[in-house]
Amino acid sequence: MTLDNHHCVQLVPLFEKLAEQDLTKVEKIVEHKKIKKGEIIISPDKEPLLVIVAQGALKISQLSQSGKEQLLRIIEAGDYEGEGALLGVTNGQLYQAMIDSTICFLRQSDFEKLLTTYPSLSLQLLKLNAKKYLAAEHQAGFLALDDVEARLAHYFLNLSATSDSIYFEIPMKLKELANYIGTSPETISRKINVFEENKIISRQGRMIKLLDKEKLEDDFA
Repeated sequence: MTLDNHHCVQLVPLFEKLAEQDLTKVEKIVEHKKIKKGEIIISPDKEPLLVIVAQGALKISQLSQSGKEQLLRIIEAGDYEGEGALLGVTNGQLYQAMIDSTICFLRQSDFEKLLTTYPSLSLQLLKLNAKKYLAAEHQAGFLALDDVEARLAHYFLNLSATSDSIYFEIPMKLKELANYIGTSPETISRKINVFEENKIISRQGRMIKLLDKEKLEDDFA
């Protein structure tokens, strides 16, 4: 799918209730951009945007009071972020490309016009934000687990469930995964080795094969 012929709005659940002719109208006001790995798309001092990932992946992080970067989540093709800032919530987060990516974005004035023109979008936005809130609660509970092995087990089980397969890819470097889980890269590496030694997973780079889901759930999660 190229920058010229993809239809970003058709990738996102936010717009799925719109008729075909309305999707075409929305697509005309969406701006497209190719970004390089490491490029920052949104930061607290930049214009708020609704960002849709057409290809690639973005990481969303924030800086702690000590200045340390905390990875909050990763968004991939079909995901969108930034609606909170467009609705007046102060943005304290960084959106950065994890790999070379293609994004689409809507500026605040255009987003507000869409909500006025298509009231059904407001309801859809509320529903999707409720799901995001539940996901954030789940993440908070996940990070509250005392045992790093339990956090890693839950993370792998979630990746497997999301991909609906025993094969899945860790979508970040070990250093970023350690940051996400709240531990060190050395600890993450050791815990993965424990899972491999127990024949729970096999690993080839970032690719994981889940060999024994029941054991991972019963003994570690």
